[in-house]
Amino acid sequence: MTLLKKLRTFGITTMAVAAMATGAAKAAEDEIKIGMVNLSLCCAYFVGMDEAVKDEAKPYSNIRILSTDAGGDVAKLTADVEDLLNQNVKGLIVSGAFIEAAPAALDAIQQAGVPVVMVDRLLKGGDYTSWVGPDNRVIGEGIGDYIVKRLGGKGKVVIIRGGPADNTIGSDRSDGVKAKLAEAKMDAVVAPGWGGWSADGGFKQMEDMLAKEKDINAVFCENDSMCLGAQKAIHDAGRDSDIFVAAVDGEMGALEEINRDGSNYGATGLNSSDQIGRAGFNRLMAILAGAAVPQKTALASPIITKDNAIKFINEDSKF
Repeated sequence: MTLLKKLRTFGITTMAVAAMATGAAKAAEDEIKIGMVNLSLCCAYFVGMDEAVKDEAKPYSNIRILSTDAGGDVAKLTADVEDLLNQNVKGLIVSGAFIEAAPAALDAIQQAGVPVVMVDRLLKGGDYTSWVGPDNRVIGEGIGDYIVKRLGGKGKVVIIRGGPADNTIGSDRSDGVKAKLAEAKMDAVVAPGWGGWSADGGFKQMEDMLAKEKDINAVFCENDSMCLGAQKAIHDAGRDSDIFVAAVDGEMGALEEINRDGSNYGATGLNSSDQIGRAGFNRLMAILAGAAVPQKTALASPIITKDNAIKFINEDSKF
């Protein structure tokens, strides 16, 4: 795909593309430093987003990406932002991962007058220039529709959450699923603990729910990693033919499972960190070129099943 087509894919108009070209030509001889601020590079999802930004910047010979990793520490994230501002970055891309707010970091960016594009997580409590990411409630509703249809409007569904309680990305996904189950008057049983967004956490939560609940027909996990763990617990209990699982993200391991003949991994809602990272970079480039851009852009998140999984499998994916 050409750069022009990529930009249009991410919602940037022809006028904006022209503005980018003009701005890029004027700055052709100058190095442009852009900060990629990561709360955490703890897992493949966030690593994939960081790598996508770097890869999308490669066609620009004068762009230099300065990437940071706060290791999950909000205070370190703020310090990283301040350090990048002191290095005279022209713009920032911020991946807030699993936190809800970082007001000190956003205040520092605002005071410096530097544009900031948030990716995936829309942080609260501060001004920002633009955001690109998923509509998690809509993704949850799509998965909920899939579960209801597959079960014919009857059955018991277990929900495994990532946590913590104030994580709106997870709650939006689960709320979307629960809304569709409620419409169909189906039972939803929420696991009392947190899966921690990991395969091990999903495995443990599923083991506990299999011991407590009878007649489980389906499982929804707030991300694919937990559902891969839950799937293993179901397999170990000899329940593969009784229970199917569904989740969100589009992790390669989940896509391969969905595509595997005989698998009980039914569906996932696409939330591509690669797509988000590339869209975030191109959004910031448009802003730096003087283009008027939307403040919020929710990216397309199709539901992936056995019927279309092969289209999304990429062996080179970081996630």
